[in-house]
Amino acid sequence: MDVDLTPKLPKKSYGGDGGSYYEWCSDELPMLRKANIGAAKLALEKRGLALPSYSDSAKVAYVLQGSGTCGIVLPEATKEKVVAIKKGDALALPFGVITWWFNPNDADLVVLFMGDTSKGHCSGRFTNFQITGSSGIFTGFATEFVGRAWDLSESNADKLVKSQTNAGIVKLKDGLAMPEPSAKDREGMALNCEEAPLDVNIKDGGRVVVLNTKNLPLVGDVGLGADLVRIDGHAMCSPGFSCDSAFQVTYIVGGSGRVQVVGVDGKRVLDTTVKGGYLFIVPRFFVVSKIADASGMEWFSIITTPNPIFSHLAGRTSVWKAISPEVLVASFNTTPEMENLFRSKRTSDEIFFPPPK
Repeated sequence: MDVDLTPKLPKKSYGGDGGSYYEWCSDELPMLRKANIGAAKLALEKRGLALPSYSDSAKVAYVLQGSGTCGIVLPEATKEKVVAIKKGDALALPFGVITWWFNPNDADLVVLFMGDTSKGHCSGRFTNFQITGSSGIFTGFATEFVGRAWDLSESNADKLVKSQTNAGIVKLKDGLAMPEPSAKDREGMALNCEEAPLDVNIKDGGRVVVLNTKNLPLVGDVGLGADLVRIDGHAMCSPGFSCDSAFQVTYIVGGSGRVQVVGVDGKRVLDTTVKGGYLFIVPRFFVVSKIADASGMEWFSIITTPNPIFSHLAGRTSVWKAISPEVLVASFNTTPEMENLFRSKRTSDEIFFPPPK
């Protein structure tokens, strides 16, 4: 498999006074197209509003920075859910969901989107359909159709459709009220990965929160799993692979470190240093491992199955521990003494290994 896995930064797609929308391009990151994955980032400035839209792809959204409000209209719903969001929140956005995003605060609100484009118009890229604005759906209909649909005169329908001259993102004037979020609306819609119970917690090693159908049921509708991983300075994440034919799409939230990926025939296909803002994809069954720099490293990943299963090649839960000693001796072409030494190591460490003492 000869595909460039080099981590990439996104490029600005559109924006204005209220903020910007950035995308990772499948021409620069070809694994997006091969994995049928889209990735984008929304950055809203103070009073910035991302206008209501829907997408051709199911997504997971993750709040990287700031706080604000998200409006969500589920298919066949008669009322939107208005959800308060903040750094660390993850939201599952199935097909047909209409969303808007608003930042009432001084600090920027930054939201990451990753999702499945296999049913989309363009493999490896989200196609977003704006409801309003200069590129809104109803700008394409004749005023007769708009007027009939909304029971308005053609002149009023034309005026309403053309009133918003901006596209995608706008900046609201001070004093213009927006809906207040509801604690009830948040239930089942968002999970804060920085505050949720830890699925893995290794002292001086790392911590994991897994996003799945148990703690956020809508993940099942999206068809993706996700996790937030934080490893401490100089700690290592065990070499491992997804054993259920899933791709791993990883966004580096913060910190930095070294990443290696090994594929078919034992060929190392990626060996690089990554830092906050970069995204890369691990192909199916390829083995990946990471070692953090002194500051540690944090990443948010989606996995292209809602309840992923991983196999690790080091640590207490390593597949090596399940294989018979005789088979290991023969497989490594080594002595029983060396096999015994090998087996005696990492008997208590899980998937994260603290730095050597």
